[in-house]
Amino acid sequence: MSGGLGGALRVAADAEKVAAEAARWLAAESRDVRTRPDRFSIALAGGSTPRTLYQLLATPPYRDTMDWRAWDVFFIDERAAPPDDPRSNYRIASDAVLQHVDIDPGHVHRMEAERADIDAAALEYSQLLANTLPPGPRGAPRLDVVLLGLGENGHVASLFPGTPALQVTDAWATHGVADYAPFERITLTFPTINAAAAVAFLVVGAAKGDALRQTLAGTVPAARVRPLDGDLVWFLDDDAAGELP
Repeated sequence: MSGGLGGALRVAADAEKVAAEAARWLAAESRDVRTRPDRFSIALAGGSTPRTLYQLLATPPYRDTMDWRAWDVFFIDERAAPPDDPRSNYRIASDAVLQHVDIDPGHVHRMEAERADIDAAALEYSQLLANTLPPGPRGAPRLDVVLLGLGENGHVASLFPGTPALQVTDAWATHGVADYAPFERITLTFPTINAAAAVAFLVVGAAKGDALRQTLAGTVPAARVRPLDGDLVWFLDDDAAGELP
């Protein structure tokens, strides 16, 4: 099912069923969609909705059947918090899935947003992406899959309305600023997100309805997620989908 959001819509009854649908999709993507034959690259999102997906991936059958050793794990964004802080997106993913599956720790690429010089840390992450991944559309590093949540104000990653990070086109990761603490962030840029082979939004709850409507209207950052040579999939629950016009 396609819609005005610009991609395929997959609607499930609730958050748990959204996670189950997304897990089946991701298992197929990790097997079939690889820009490098022996590696699968993914950028993980933070937040409660992706955490439900990650917890599911850490259980059978996904834990035991997916080719975890082939994974290169990146992050969509990170907060200025140490990696053991509960607010850290790395900590969320680590606790939920990374510690429980057979991923090579050397292939988990954390954003070091807790560093004093966050601009230098963002530049290094940008260079890491360029050095690790093949070039995609318009020269941006090409991830196989990007997972995104949707903020109630329409932000994605740490690309918040009205912030300079929205305009960055010459770097693959940059310094972002949120509108709630911790304010300082590192975030992937739109060129990186839109160069991916597949981008998936996970959106649950009626509270996200206004953000979805503004995405349809093209007035919030999420509307700028449009893969140049890849798939876009929206996983919604009934409450979120019911808020669409």
